[in-house]
Amino acid sequence: MGFNCGIVGLPNVGKSTLFNALLSTQAAEAANYPFCTIEPNVGRVSVPDERIDKLAKIAASAQIIPTQLEFVDIAGIVRGASKGEGLGNQFLSHIREVHAIIYMLRCFEDGDITHVEGRIDPLSDLEIIETELVLADLESIEKRLPALQKKARGDKEAAAQAEVMEKILPLLSAGKGARHYKPVNEVEQKIITQMQLLTTKPVLYVCNVEEASAATGNAFSEKVKARVQGPVIVISAKIESEVAQLGSDEEKKEFLADLGLKETGLARLVRAGYSLLNLITYFTVGPKEARAWTIMKGMLAPQAAGVIHTDFEKGFIRSETIAYEDYVTLGGEQGAKEAGKLRLEGKDYMVKDGDVLHFRFNV
Repeated sequence: MGFNCGIVGLPNVGKSTLFNALLSTQAAEAANYPFCTIEPNVGRVSVPDERIDKLAKIAASAQIIPTQLEFVDIAGIVRGASKGEGLGNQFLSHIREVHAIIYMLRCFEDGDITHVEGRIDPLSDLEIIETELVLADLESIEKRLPALQKKARGDKEAAAQAEVMEKILPLLSAGKGARHYKPVNEVEQKIITQMQLLTTKPVLYVCNVEEASAATGNAFSEKVKARVQGPVIVISAKIESEVAQLGSDEEKKEFLADLGLKETGLARLVRAGYSLLNLITYFTVGPKEARAWTIMKGMLAPQAAGVIHTDFEKGFIRSETIAYEDYVTLGGEQGAKEAGKLRLEGKDYMVKDGDVLHFRFNV
């Protein structure tokens, strides 16, 4: 089960620099000119989670396999992207494929790095991004709606789809994202999901600041925080790039400490993206490996088992379940058993974040 976040923003805001640091690689070319990133660069990164280290130590696991999140570096959006300006249509199609969007906003001044709009104003950049996504969604609905309305006369499914589009259309026409429409039931929610509108995707805001403001933020990032309702992460892409080139964890910690930082901005970004997508983690632990698995919050045990292998879901019998705290406090599986903390859960069990699970199945 793959989950991904697309990094979008105007050209020269630091997206590719951040992406390079995110993957500790130079896979994405970072250059001082618009459209240096044409094809989206994709990479998977581990989600920081100290729990798996503790579990592995208790079980003496030979290998640790953390859960991961995928990031997609999408080329810069410019004013008019929805009408094909720059490489707009191509970029917008890449955004449509991701589960969540990271708006990267330039919150630093540097005369050596040009800005496509000729000034530093993250709120204006934010407005350009949102406007282009709204216009793209508006065009998409205006193209699809007439045919659906015609088909709706004898087709209930088409009628339901047309009705939802007719409700969302006025919002988009007013410059508001489709996320402002609240579906009245699960049927409407399913229709909206199938529409793949850009402005229904959850958003995380990243403020790229200069090095001196990495720990505290600056006036630009404060304006962003005051304007938006979603999560805001302050990062210095330059610092993240420098940290990524250091050899040992000790060097990285010392470097960050000198800047007043406890951890990298990337670690916070990955965790925020994980939370934004409404994801949780469960663990499988044994002598061979301790492994973290990503699932949607609210998923039942059989579906969680299916993330490992479809046969686990098809032949699900039960899950042997130990809460993370019980596993750690009681010294592992045997201690949990002796204390009566190992539970047998059936098909209706909703997996909790941190659960240590062992699935029983029969195919």
